[in-house]
Amino acid sequence: MCEAGRNTAVVAPDSLEYGMHMIAGAISTAGVSRRAMLTGVTAGYGLSLEQLLARTPAAPQKRYARNCILFFLEGGPSHIDLWDMKPKAPAEIRGTFQPIATRNPELQVCEHLPLTARQMHLVTWIRSVHHRINDHNAGAYYALSGRSPVREGRLVTAESAENFPPFGAVLAHLRATRRRVPPFVHIPEVMFNNGSEIPGERAGFLGSAWDPLVAGDPSVAGYRVPGLTLPAAMSLPRLQRRRVLLDQFNTRASYGRAGRRIGQFRQQASDLLQTTAAQRAFEVAREPLAIRERYGLPDRADRSRGVRKFGGLPHLGQSLLLSRRLIEAGVRLVTVCTGRRYDQSWDTHRQHFPLLKRSLLPYFDRAFSALLEDLEQRGLLEETLLVVMGEFGRTPRLGQITSNAGADRAGRDHWPHCYSVLLAGGPVPRGMIYGASDASAAYPAHHAVTPEDVAATIYQALGINPRTRILDSLSRPHSVALGTPIAAVTGR
Repeated sequence: MCEAGRNTAVVAPDSLEYGMHMIAGAISTAGVSRRAMLTGVTAGYGLSLEQLLARTPAAPQKRYARNCILFFLEGGPSHIDLWDMKPKAPAEIRGTFQPIATRNPELQVCEHLPLTARQMHLVTWIRSVHHRINDHNAGAYYALSGRSPVREGRLVTAESAENFPPFGAVLAHLRATRRRVPPFVHIPEVMFNNGSEIPGERAGFLGSAWDPLVAGDPSVAGYRVPGLTLPAAMSLPRLQRRRVLLDQFNTRASYGRAGRRIGQFRQQASDLLQTTAAQRAFEVAREPLAIRERYGLPDRADRSRGVRKFGGLPHLGQSLLLSRRLIEAGVRLVTVCTGRRYDQSWDTHRQHFPLLKRSLLPYFDRAFSALLEDLEQRGLLEETLLVVMGEFGRTPRLGQITSNAGADRAGRDHWPHCYSVLLAGGPVPRGMIYGASDASAAYPAHHAVTPEDVAATIYQALGINPRTRILDSLSRPHSVALGTPIAAVTGR
């Protein structure tokens, strides 16, 4: 038998497989090649080696995702109110929302996610992610890079050239796209909180050449990608002549490592300015009106009120639609944030249930369900890994205070000790629930998972060995992930 408990199978003593197994164990016989030995054995069974190989079932091909959409729910969505509900818990834990059935018989979701409920057979939920970081900025860095946000005894709360790069920068660095499109795009705006840009959005020690292209808000009238259009006085031939002249000055001999990175960045910018296909990928208005409406067209032009002031998420539908267009065009990884620059959308310390019901879930439900449905119908889900996560969850008990921001009696504060992450596409199985929280969704009940494990799982699903090394600015090697991939999720 094979190794106990793994792929166990009985091999009959008079079978061809048994004979092959015994002969393979004697391959060390001096002077006999493996092929010659196997050829002799198969001849005794009336088969050539080629016939044997033709009859032997081929090993299943490893299937990986080629690209990724990372939908980041910044602020910390309430797992217990959305998709890890506890309807039998006391009222101060379960809250006011009711669960509804989904197309996955093992999973219920919040009553305010009716469209999402129809797509839950496509996804896997990891319900046992946990860590101890209670800060938004540091928690986001942990989620977006898979690296601990504690450096020299202090939390990493701002962008820095010392930071570990996020998934998009690493993927862009390791897997160049064959098309003239940016390998890493961020939609709509760079997130900002507590006086600094949230770390984990830019490329860190890989350098600015691997920063994302920040695409802006595709739902506004007259949308154009910042910096993707030539000034009126600059023709394309003139730009090309300038580039040739610049290259003559910046010879490879005069470049250091920093210079080479700047050269890469300039090349990427030049490619974008000169490539019609890349520019067309950003033109969401080219989509049929029915598809744009399915994702959700903006219901207001005034964007002065943020989501936590009941301004809603009017940009979200077109942002997720743009992410699909970019993946089709060849972009390696697209990060989509729920809100805009200052929103921290899911940070619902106060007016928790009214904000979810009126300002967050209607937009999320329409846009997210449309993305899942669209990826599946276009055959893109087979090659696109979809990751949905925040930096943490919300407190299991209403009114429980865990941060300086506090919470009102019906609010939920920060809670990193147990939350959920969604994965779909590529090698990820459909309809699986991995791990579980306890009776109050406060702590993992079994199969606990860390952000390091989530990072390793993401890289594995993308066909990148988590132990792959990348170099920092001092040429020191770092593994892209330090955790353990979840085998049940990646299939390996």
